Amino acid sequence: MTESDTPPLSHVRADGSAHMVDVSHKAETSRTATAQAVLRTRPDVLEMIASGDLPKGDAFAVARVAGIMAAKRTPDLIPLCHPLPLAKATIDFFPDAAAGTVRIEATVSTRGVTGVEMEALTAASVAALALYDMTKAVDKHAVISETKVLAKFGGKSGDWTLKGPA
Repeated sequence: MTESDTPPLSHVRADGSAHMVDVSHKAETSRTATAQAVLRTRPDVLEMIASGDLPKGDAFAVARVAGIMAAKRTPDLIPLCHPLPLAKATIDFFPDAAAGTVRIEATVSTRGVTGVEMEALTAASVAALALYDMTKAVDKHAVISETKVLAKFGGKSGDWTLKGPA
């Protein structure tokens, strides 16, 4: 694709200034997106997280609520993001002792005129940040990585799933 083939950016006007895209003409449809983030830590810390034995308490419970709250506050955090009436937000955790990781998966749904990818990404990111906060007292070297959209369903552009391993 050449520069002349590149479509114009939807959030930038001809004069270069940012604006919120007008979605008032779009049809309301069911939309769902799933995103992930990964926390990498030591095996002993992973065991503390899984068993709820961290000094700060149950990290999964705190991170789950933080992620759900973040999904609901996405338009307050991401400029030009449309406020959406969320129907569902779930946060699931997939500890992997062999890899020393916890994969956080956020799924967000709505019935609206624009997608919920940003809400899912925000939920996964903030849940990972909350896990990091809960574990930093015992592992200052924990790392958050691999934040990405795994799948989206609904809307004009149709369904999309990340190919290959999540």
